Amino acid sequence: MKLLRYGPSGSERPGLLDDEGRIRDLGHIVDDIAGGHLTAAGLDALRAVDIASLPVVDGNVRLGAAVGRIGKFICVGLNYADHAAESGMAIPDQPILFMKATSAVIGPDDAVMIPRDSHKTDWEVELGVVIGDKAHDVPVESALEYVAGYAVINDLSEREFQLEHGGQWVKGKSCDTFGPIGPWLVTRDEVPDPQNLAMWLEVSGHRYQDGNTRTMVFTVAQLVSYISRYMTLMPGDVISTGTPPGVGLGQKPPVYLKPGDVMELGIEGLGRQRQQVVAYERQ
Repeated sequence: MKLLRYGPSGSERPGLLDDEGRIRDLGHIVDDIAGGHLTAAGLDALRAVDIASLPVVDGNVRLGAAVGRIGKFICVGLNYADHAAESGMAIPDQPILFMKATSAVIGPDDAVMIPRDSHKTDWEVELGVVIGDKAHDVPVESALEYVAGYAVINDLSEREFQLEHGGQWVKGKSCDTFGPIGPWLVTRDEVPDPQNLAMWLEVSGHRYQDGNTRTMVFTVAQLVSYISRYMTLMPGDVISTGTPPGVGLGQKPPVYLKPGDVMELGIEGLGRQRQQVVAYERQ
């Protein structure tokens, strides 16, 4: 299944994408694409629904973040060896973990806002992993059984905030609009091998990132197992698993986003995103 959320920001309704590419409304079946509806039992219940009986959503509607009510937004740093090299950092011997504030989450095609006084706002296409069943200290061998599905994430980063403002990467990762997720959540059964997905990102027509999840340092299964050792993962938690090379920081000289730029990005089988970059405006 391809599950999604559509409608105005803050008032999204649950839906799914049918085989003909039409949005079907799930509002009378579930209250959101979130929480218990993402467990194995919850997804089985959705699979039992007669899709043809669901209302078709007419018109060109806004897509919200593919997951609602996210509890934890966990990110993994330097998880591609070639990205670590372009960043001038060593390949980690254990996953580098940091959090992104859930207030950064937006829809896949919403505008991305440059933060106040930012000069180094950067892009990162990443495979997002959405947790299904509660996972506590799970072994690698069964870790994927706790995954509900996958989604495209743009893990936007302000490099000065991240690297020059006293440490704590979370400051450079959590600015408003820095977490586009979607366009949809593709359930695990439709992604037989999360370690062989092509991924790409372009800025204003120039392709900067062109990678594949097979070059991850730590696999999805290893990450779910590792993270669940340190914190219990709950249904709807999101893990952003790292980015391949080609970020702005790694260019010679570095290239960063500016108002008017357009980012387009995607992952094989998971859809694509498009974001217009806009100047800072106090919210």
